[in-house]
Amino acid sequence: MEVCSIRLHRRTKSHLDRYREYRNESYDEVVLKLVGIADTCKTEPKLSREAVERIEKARQRISGGEFVAEDAARKRLGL
Repeated sequence: MEVCSIRLHRRTKSHLDRYREYRNESYDEVVLKLVGIADTCKTEPKLSREAVERIEKARQRISGGEFVAEDAARKRLGL
């Protein structure tokens, strides 16, 4: 995978941080998620609104401590 660096203002980085669903989510993943939502907005506005609402609900659950740690999830799934 070819990698490049981009410069962001601290404020822009802070905005991106609000869209991270988990602590180790990379900025590449966040940007791709936001681009995907923007693309969906153009083709299916109702679906994109649902995606944004699901992301917000997930963020609230994670902030409230309602999540399963990776180790526990692997154990549950027998992995």
